[in-house]
Amino acid sequence: MDRTQHWNAVYAGREEGQASWFEAAPELSLRLLAAAGLGGETAVVDIGGGEARLVDALLARGVRRLTVLDISGEALRRAQARLGKAAAEAVSWIEADVAGAWRLPPVDLWHDRAVFHFLTRPEERAAYRGHLLETLQPGGGAVIATFALEGPERCSGLPVARYSPATLAQELGPELRLVEALEHVHHTPTGAAQAFQYSRFIRLG
Repeated sequence: MDRTQHWNAVYAGREEGQASWFEAAPELSLRLLAAAGLGGETAVVDIGGGEARLVDALLARGVRRLTVLDISGEALRRAQARLGKAAAEAVSWIEADVAGAWRLPPVDLWHDRAVFHFLTRPEERAAYRGHLLETLQPGGGAVIATFALEGPERCSGLPVARYSPATLAQELGPELRLVEALEHVHHTPTGAAQAFQYSRFIRLG
């Protein structure tokens, strides 16, 4: 089973609230995006947004230039159905592997909660970094959350790479300057505790 098939099967096999990554309200993401300059005219891409509720929260705040990218068409369809036809049509949707082939006009903010840590091969991380530098315009902000060093070693049946803010910054390279980092413990619907780190970067010119 390839990665696309894997994630379509994961989404098809459980309800939204049963997923380990489920958040009813993405409060920490919103806080960091606001610190990065989020506004009504800000162009935002949510990497691996799937059926996460960040897009709902951004639409509710009047953000009008939104793109959600996810490898799983099943996840995107479920998000669109939840939003309803009118709201879903206000969002751009990209069904693609973040480490694969895709393009997007420059954005002001890049958000990724729990995608980068699934990229365990160097070539995948290099492809991610290439898309990040191509898509995020100079002065723009990136909010990237991964499992922390003490976080899980596997998630949804796949191995993950774990990071501190410093090791994530090193992996992303000198074009991204780390400006803020927060620790966070996410509690899954089954009550398990998962250690995350959220890092906010500025794209240098």
